[in-house]
Amino acid sequence: MNTIIGIALAICVSIVQTVHDVDSQKQVNAPTNEVTQNTELQKLKKDPLYPFIDKQNQTKVENGITYIENEDNLLILANKKYSMQPTYAPADLVVPDVAFSFGDTSIEKAHMRKEAAEGLSKMFQGAKEAGYDLYAVSGYRSYKRQQEVFQAEVNAKGDAKAREAVAYPGTSEHQTGLAMDISSKSADFNLSEGFGATPEGKWAKENAHQYGFILRYPAGKEAITEYQYESWHFRYVGVDAAKIIYENNWTLEEFFDHVETLDKEVQAASAK
Repeated sequence: MNTIIGIALAICVSIVQTVHDVDSQKQVNAPTNEVTQNTELQKLKKDPLYPFIDKQNQTKVENGITYIENEDNLLILANKKYSMQPTYAPADLVVPDVAFSFGDTSIEKAHMRKEAAEGLSKMFQGAKEAGYDLYAVSGYRSYKRQQEVFQAEVNAKGDAKAREAVAYPGTSEHQTGLAMDISSKSADFNLSEGFGATPEGKWAKENAHQYGFILRYPAGKEAITEYQYESWHFRYVGVDAAKIIYENNWTLEEFFDHVETLDKEVQAASAK
């Protein structure tokens, strides 16, 4: 009888010890997993692209069109995939303190959003100090004006060719108030590929990022931007983003592709 009781007690002790060992292992693993998660997450948050996660387009789809809801975002990605509302117009449009290729600066194309205008003024001053004179040719363009420009191109070249060269109304960067077409005397103030071969055009391409601008539609990236090379079209994105884009030879589309990838990694690390 005593033998049976002893065996039963031994079994009970063994079961209790096993449960205790499992619980202890869980306690050991829990902090380890938590540390691993925190380490991975902190590493991701140190990525230079992390501050731009909340600068991605916020969108909604209506009648088959993907509209951008955060249109005032300074890093708005307007292209053939993402459209602004016909009613959108920036509230902080001003005339930048720069030289223009035309006289009447009261017209809409002489305007830009305030922060972009300030960046453009610094860029033009930097060019002048380097010995180059840049001229602003076309900035903000309303939805209505873009309709007129697009239709004129359609009338001249047909719809297919027009869409390769001119943004469809609502998808134009000019409507954001963050873009400026730039030229020079050496290019006869024209907006053509030839500007990119001028000393002024070369300087602008290599130095715009220092002032928060990028060459928006570079040569060799047509398959990504879906637009022809435009040596004259510069877009304000802020100094930090412009530096990253320039150093990696990215387009704005590629920049946000990498931001989106990082965002997914952050979400996955946070969910562990």
